[in-house]
Amino acid sequence: MSKVMNFKTVPLRELVLKGIAAQTGQQKPVVLVVDDERVIANSPELLLTDVAMPGMNGIDLAIAVRKAIPECRVLLFSGQATTAGLLADAHEAGHDFTTLQKPLHPKELLVRISETLEVTAARKESVCV
Repeated sequence: MSKVMNFKTVPLRELVLKGIAAQTGQQKPVVLVVDDERVIANSPELLLTDVAMPGMNGIDLAIAVRKAIPECRVLLFSGQATTAGLLADAHEAGHDFTTLQKPLHPKELLVRISETLEVTAARKESVCV
């Protein structure tokens, strides 16, 4: 994939959202913004993706995102044994990703996301010191 991908993540707690919580019943809406304008797009700290998907598998997506955003952490999840070959091929090509097996309880997923982001934060702090 030769096209540069740009991503924007916006901390919604910093936005004034008039009436959104009342309309949806959610306190924090989740928004994915995909845009090719650098002025709009920021880099995500974490990519969480399924491995087996139509069109582009999650490993190819992870490789493309890491190529564009090397500091982005990646968590893959899969419930299919057939993805082992894809993961082995990626590992042989020098890509090392953490893979979570489905089914995965939401609490365990949140723990793994937190752990991954904590490692990222620790690395950023050590670089800035």
